[in-house]
Amino acid sequence: MIDPNVARAIVRDAGVAPGEDVIEIGAGLGSLTLALAAAGARVTAVEFDRTVVPALREVASDAPGVRVVEADAMRLDWSSALDGRADAWTLCANLPYNIATPLVLDVLAEVPRIRRLVVMVQREVGERLVAAAGDEAYGAVSVRVAFRASGSVVRRVRPDVFWPRPKVDSVVVRLDRLREAPVDVDEARLWAVVDEAFAQRRKTMRNALRRLDLSPEEADAVLAEAGVDPSARPEELSLDAFASLAGAMPT
Repeated sequence: MIDPNVARAIVRDAGVAPGEDVIEIGAGLGSLTLALAAAGARVTAVEFDRTVVPALREVASDAPGVRVVEADAMRLDWSSALDGRADAWTLCANLPYNIATPLVLDVLAEVPRIRRLVVMVQREVGERLVAAAGDEAYGAVSVRVAFRASGSVVRRVRPDVFWPRPKVDSVVVRLDRLREAPVDVDEARLWAVVDEAFAQRRKTMRNALRRLDLSPEEADAVLAEAGVDPSARPEELSLDAFASLAGAMPT
């Protein structure tokens, strides 16, 4: 990212306040890092590329409250990275396409101290993270995010703010962690139903349940108890509907 105005805009999107603890993933050459520091945040900047880390350290050397951590974000020791300083962190990052979805899902599931995520990602990825039932981008990832956070696309970003210039558009997505899950359901059963439902998109929920080793009669009974039309497609069902299906599954 080469446009400092966009970096400052992302910091505003994140609502970063002076003294707030922020972890940045994929800090690169420090454009967003410096914008976060200028807003008064205490920044832990994580970067994996060894060829970039020395330049990042130099850029950040005069910025107050910045700590550079050389690490792979997908193998990060979060307890060490968060350093015991605060119970409420913000994750703010320009995430590479290949790690964006797994990293966001892992943080939501495993790192409750991160209360807010504001990430710039490829447009298709961002839309998938925050899609609602019935949206074209809606899928298993959308359901997993909705179980733990409320989210929205807060900004669209043009390719010309990057160098080298990518061939895709980007968006900034904000996810605010929910205090508790919006549905009361056994997670293992929920994700079994969700993952099987979206394993073959455009198939009916009756077919999805039968792939979970239910007989036709059992599948129809589960659908009836959950109040779901047997011919419904998974992309039509909300988190509430999937939770009802999971709750109606035989034990």
